[in-house]
Amino acid sequence: MAVPLRIQSDWAQALRKDEGEAWLSCHPPGKPTLYGSLTCQGIGLDGIPEVTASEGFIVNEINKKSIHISCPKENASSKFLAPYTTFSRIHTKSITCLDISSGGGLGVSSSTDGSMKIWQASNGELRRVLEGHVFDVNCCRFFPSGLVVLSGGMDAQLKIWSAEDASCVVTFKGHKGGILDTAIVDRGKNVVSGSRDGTARLWDCGRSACLGVIADCGSSINGVAVGTADNSINLGSPEQMPSEREVGTESKMLLLAREDKKLQCLGLQSRQPVFLFIGSDAFNCCSFLSGFLLLAGTQDGNIYQLDVRSPRFSSVNGLIVLIIPGITLKGNLIHTVMIVMIALEIKLK
Repeated sequence: MAVPLRIQSDWAQALRKDEGEAWLSCHPPGKPTLYGSLTCQGIGLDGIPEVTASEGFIVNEINKKSIHISCPKENASSKFLAPYTTFSRIHTKSITCLDISSGGGLGVSSSTDGSMKIWQASNGELRRVLEGHVFDVNCCRFFPSGLVVLSGGMDAQLKIWSAEDASCVVTFKGHKGGILDTAIVDRGKNVVSGSRDGTARLWDCGRSACLGVIADCGSSINGVAVGTADNSINLGSPEQMPSEREVGTESKMLLLAREDKKLQCLGLQSRQPVFLFIGSDAFNCCSFLSGFLLLAGTQDGNIYQLDVRSPRFSSVNGLIVLIIPGITLKGNLIHTVMIVMIALEIKLK
């Protein structure tokens, strides 16, 4: 397991000043944390700062875009990247969600300052302010067209917005708790929402109607993802004929990251269970890598990589809280890594 190194978030800005300082630390598992600092001794003719590290740490390399630090005692090293640019005037408080349009031209973000805004991805120029949710907006994302935005808020409402004029064109009501995440099915005629009320719902955008409760978990659904299943995966058959308003749900899997430490997968059209996995802590987020591989992250900092096809998939339980990345457990492809600041390293077999 890699030993985590951490660094002050604005290190690039701090070290551009003479005698500027930034803190860093090393966190070996089961051992005391090692603390240190970086100090700028001056700026070279090439514009690159000359930086020295305190005892126990070494600056291996630094340029305008990154710095590579090591802690020889723990045989640990990390490369930290400087931001290309920072948009600091879009929001005034913590950003809760962010997405970029398919063409890369626009960004949309929500914040605990109660706002949701669309901005130019190239320079951060504000384009639209989307107003209509009563409380905080928890999630926002572009439709595949890049011209429409889907959002979910603590007011238990799901809304669709025009990115061109900021108008709210559709509002979905039906959840009894705040909406925590959403997913768009295929081209966007249907969408899925996950809520604090423990339900995942499928919605018809054209008629502003709920097509059904896909799952009722009894626990908050923190994250949702929709992916196309590999042909080898049995999604089951629906007990009732699907509505003609369901578009693109066939052969789709719905993944739910739950607060009760469970990761649940169902056939989106069939509503039949595919698997239920118990992790080490509450699952916060999830995503499909392919038609059979997926990733899910937990509150305690673990990321699980799971292979839905594995015949021994169900044998893994919550007692397994950490598996060294890159190790295959008799064909059961499950790996976990620790998130450290914004650095993430995953080794895939």
